[in-house]
Amino acid sequence: MSLIRWEPFRELDRLFDEDWSTMPLSKIGTDLAVDLYEEGDKVVAKMQLPGVDPKKIDVSVEDQYLKVFGAREEEKEEKKKDYYSKEIRRGSFERLVRLPKPVVADKVSADYKDGVLIVTMPKQAGSNGGKVKVNIAS
Repeated sequence: MSLIRWEPFRELDRLFDEDWSTMPLSKIGTDLAVDLYEEGDKVVAKMQLPGVDPKKIDVSVEDQYLKVFGAREEEKEEKKKDYYSKEIRRGSFERLVRLPKPVVADKVSADYKDGVLIVTMPKQAGSNGGKVKVNIAS
């Protein structure tokens, strides 16, 4: 049996080389899953955000990244209730997703219906820069 030399710094390099925007959710410990796909001349991002008021969701596109920021309302905990488990996440959240192609930032639109946020971003032929806030239609 041959011995394999452990190189801890190589493991650190590998950790920093990871693309965190495509990391499996089990590794980053979040419930903010995003489906990102191309549909014709658009890039579309779809997120399930049940129980979130659309007025408390902020969507923006900046430097090839889609940023979704918001808050889930915190429930007042009643002392009469004896919880067996409490797993629903409350409070603020943020998700940053690297876009696979340049998009026309000022033409991005977002819809929120039945707890699903759909962000539609027209593809652009050249480079993209700057920051644009997106209004959400509900």
